[in-house]
Amino acid sequence: MNLNQILSNSMKTAMKEKNKSRLGTIRLIRADIKRAEIEIGRTLEDHEIFVVLDKMLKQRRDSMKQYESAGRQELAETEAEEIAVIKDFLPQQLTKDEINELIQSTIQDCQASSMKDMGAVMALLKPKTQGLADMTEVSRIVKSLLSK
Repeated sequence: MNLNQILSNSMKTAMKEKNKSRLGTIRLIRADIKRAEIEIGRTLEDHEIFVVLDKMLKQRRDSMKQYESAGRQELAETEAEEIAVIKDFLPQQLTKDEINELIQSTIQDCQASSMKDMGAVMALLKPKTQGLADMTEVSRIVKSLLSK
């Protein structure tokens, strides 16, 4: 079963269970996927849907931080609930050790030695980690390793 079918089934289940917050988030996911499909003119593959979900996660994390800093805890909690639902449809996340190992091998593969090589390292890492790790965290680790 592909991810679109899983999302559709999950939406039906949320409707039956009258779980409004989960249903709303799944509808947001499906709307973003549909928008992306219209932009490229075809149905998205699962790996492309992971890119959409990853982007949605990043947006929710940023919003959550802004709400927390503004003292709007109820809105931050809503974002956290949406993050949890989105994560349900992403593959198992890489562990910190797996991320570090992947970064180290990529740095060695492209013989990166300074910050000016960061773009090349990230270009190689992105397809390997998209949907499997927080790209902000990956970027932070790469930056710390290359700035030594």
